[in-house]
Amino acid sequence: MKRHRLLAAGAMALALVASIHGIAVAQGPGEPPTGQLTWGLHFSPTPTLYEPAETPGLITPFMFLYALHDALAKPMPGKSISASLAESWTASSDGLVYEFVLRKGVRFHNGDPVTAEDVKYSFERYRGISAKALKDRTAAVEVVDAGRVRFRLKQPWADFLTFYATPATGAAWIVPKKYVEKVGEEGFKKAPIGAGPYRFVSFSPGVELVLEAFDGYWRKTPSVKRLVFKSVPDPATRLAMLKTGEADIAYGLAGEIGEEVRRTSGLTLKPTPFTSTHWLLFADQWDQASPWHDRRVRLAATHAIDRQAINQAENLGFSKISGSIIPISFDFYWQPPAIAYDPAKAKQLLAEAGYPKGFDAGDFWCDAATSRTAEAVLNYLQAAGIKTKLRPLERAGFMKSYQEKKLKNIIYGLSGIAGNAATRIEPYATSGGIYAYGGYPDIDGLFEEQVGELDHKKREAVLHRVQQLIHEKVMFLPIWQLVVLNAQGSRVAESGLGLIADYPWSSPYEDVKVKAR
Repeated sequence: MKRHRLLAAGAMALALVASIHGIAVAQGPGEPPTGQLTWGLHFSPTPTLYEPAETPGLITPFMFLYALHDALAKPMPGKSISASLAESWTASSDGLVYEFVLRKGVRFHNGDPVTAEDVKYSFERYRGISAKALKDRTAAVEVVDAGRVRFRLKQPWADFLTFYATPATGAAWIVPKKYVEKVGEEGFKKAPIGAGPYRFVSFSPGVELVLEAFDGYWRKTPSVKRLVFKSVPDPATRLAMLKTGEADIAYGLAGEIGEEVRRTSGLTLKPTPFTSTHWLLFADQWDQASPWHDRRVRLAATHAIDRQAINQAENLGFSKISGSIIPISFDFYWQPPAIAYDPAKAKQLLAEAGYPKGFDAGDFWCDAATSRTAEAVLNYLQAAGIKTKLRPLERAGFMKSYQEKKLKNIIYGLSGIAGNAATRIEPYATSGGIYAYGGYPDIDGLFEEQVGELDHKKREAVLHRVQQLIHEKVMFLPIWQLVVLNAQGSRVAESGLGLIADYPWSSPYEDVKVKAR
């Protein structure tokens, strides 16, 4: 067993968390929390998003999980996987056993201690993205004692920690077993209790979520007393709230709204890169009766879209045109050849496929928060002869319908969860993927081949080939890797934006600060 050893972060009382090989050191007591910070959100939160067990293929829930809950290990500033509720972990040389040692004295918001039973329970009740992948490859979760838990795998799995201990899933985020069993699943959603830096105060559907600092948080006492997350779907209203001070931080201020932020004294535009790739899924490409079954039609659609023009209009040019559903920063990323904007080529391919006058592509489904971009894409498709009608849905409903395979024709897909190329490919591009509407035997076979491969170079070669096949088959129409245009007002000393690499929201919340008056 390889022991991840603790290194001291400093000897002074002002020392902050240091993370080396999965070990962290807590900061000593600080000043009591004061003041309030208010966020203007670009969507309406729902109780499902506060529930670690139900994380979908979006980064959105982690906006709340980082506040309300805590994980055995998670990304933190300067560390892609940092120890949290676990003070250390070990991995056997054969890659079959992972053992976590829990941090002593950590408690949930109701005072119950965080134990190995809670870890085992949280894993077993996890039902979110990649739950099947995690559970199919796990032979057992063993409670060694109250402070130690052991995961036994059925076979070596190089990506166990990537799936388990990053926002690739929410499986490592721990909930209190006794409390959940007492109040039930619906009761837990209505009044969640976690082990994070902030505790639940109230939730008004369509209005706001209110959290309050938990002074028993192990890492350090938060600086800000109260966090308020307001539902403000209209970007112009979010900007107005920033200007008046009703909001301190606002998400998703794209296009002309972002330009207005840059022109406004006292406001700061914060372009925040993260691992969110956006694409179109041709959901009916496996249906021989559908025009999308023809690769030439799918290729025509990719040539019809001027991604950079949309990027400039929507994101002031900050987003990256990568040509892949895999984020550029991910391990095992393969850079595909660029597909140029070529409307003449698009029409030629449609004619070759038997659609010289184009065709009616039916409904175009999207998350309501992406409707501006989806509408721009739709306009380019229609200019090439691919007629379609936009069908925006609220985020929770969209993700549920997407996962349950209820959508047809064209789907605006996106994912901002962490991981590597394998963790992104599995849910979206393999036959058994939670968001996959079909698959291809050669891609499935190669993907399974690399699962147990511990040699990095060999895995890379196989995963590169998988990505080549995805590109050649035109399974998706990649749009971009998003850079979110966030903004903050003059009261904010530390917004938390960009503190965690490739993460779009404010975090860690215990690090955010209001300026002293």
